[in-house]
Amino acid sequence: MTIRFLLNGEPQAVDAPPTTTLLDWLRETKGLTGTKEGCNEGDCGACTVMVTDETGARALNACILFLPQLDGRAVRTVEGIAGPDGALHPVQQAMVEHHGSQCGFCTPGFIVSMATAHLNGRTDFDDQLAGNLCRCTGYAPIIRAAEAAASAPVPDWMGADAETLDLLAHDVPAGSEIALPGSADALAAWYDAHPDATLIAGATDVGLWVTKNLRDLAPIAFLNKITDLKHIVSDQETISIGAMTSLTELGDFFGDRHPSFAEMIRRYGSVQVRNAATVGGNIANGSPIGDTPPALIALGATLHLRKGDTRRSLPLEEFFLDYGKQDRAPGEFVEAVSVPVQADRLRVYKLSKRFDQDISAVCGAFSITVDDGTVTEARIAFGGMAGTPKRASAVEAALVGQPWAHATVEAARARFADDYAPLSDMRASTGYRLETASNMLLRYFGEMSGQPVSVLEVRP
Repeated sequence: MTIRFLLNGEPQAVDAPPTTTLLDWLRETKGLTGTKEGCNEGDCGACTVMVTDETGARALNACILFLPQLDGRAVRTVEGIAGPDGALHPVQQAMVEHHGSQCGFCTPGFIVSMATAHLNGRTDFDDQLAGNLCRCTGYAPIIRAAEAAASAPVPDWMGADAETLDLLAHDVPAGSEIALPGSADALAAWYDAHPDATLIAGATDVGLWVTKNLRDLAPIAFLNKITDLKHIVSDQETISIGAMTSLTELGDFFGDRHPSFAEMIRRYGSVQVRNAATVGGNIANGSPIGDTPPALIALGATLHLRKGDTRRSLPLEEFFLDYGKQDRAPGEFVEAVSVPVQADRLRVYKLSKRFDQDISAVCGAFSITVDDGTVTEARIAFGGMAGTPKRASAVEAALVGQPWAHATVEAARARFADDYAPLSDMRASTGYRLETASNMLLRYFGEMSGQPVSVLEVRP
């Protein structure tokens, strides 16, 4: 299979093993060693590159980005951020002037992230650079450099990639070992014929199967060109979210609808990870600590699956059967997830050792309906409390039909042990998880009663 993309403005036609990462190819084949290998799992940002397609430019981690995911796109490494004549990009010049670099190992990733943010007009630098780690200069001079460059015009050469993407259009025939389908129909046909295949969406999880576990994933289908699975469509009753919708897009959509959900997504991972990770992937891998399923379950989500020409739907919470086991047949894939349009009663509380970009110890999602002072409906779901994302059925039952009062909440908190028997591991003990989960219900009651509950507030 020949993959075609632009690299720093130059067309590339590449034949390589499908699980070759962009990072390895850049360094070992092209000699572009500015892009660094740090963690090799998408955490440190030293390998950040800019990838442009018809939807715009975004920062991604090259260490967990496979070459077939670049077909029809444009890539800029740190070597392509300066102009063709060597003129420095404004963020490069600002990094020099504000002494933002010391050892230089992390600097290329920072430069690419900053240049991408600059191109997109983003000035929320704490978020935009949260996925780039530095242990020499510290972040203050780097943030000062980003702020200094923010008002500078975008250099002409930074828009050139988007203007030439149409030159890369070509057919990519599917084989028995690798496919790059361009539609959900094409995926359905190929996956039905190859039901043991690995499906790769954003590769934020699957990428580590290769870089850390050295697994052979063949046969493989890369889903990044399936545009009809990249959508969020809303009417007066239902919001339908395509499986290939990125978490960045999901967070942006829910920002003014369910802001607590959007804030959890902001903490979910770095910009680079959220730009790659997909809703369908986060659901389909069935992780007990996946952060989007609890919130979607609390919203009453329905999952939509497809195998060949056959489709079926089920409540999202019924998809997760046991640890590592989901209600998904061979050759069947997640096509979409839908949630009812509703008033914002959702609150999502993520507890992790590190506030940003960390795996949850406990993630709780609450949506409780109160009419005339009485609880009429409760949907509560948790990650990190069982082998799957799981509803708190006993807690819900203790709330429904009762007055929405502190005494009711206290009585319901005692029922968490009926719903969950969490494990003790490196992130939290059994007792800690049970106590903090029950505290989250108390926090929800306080927040919905108008009390200040932000964990970022410091009060005497």
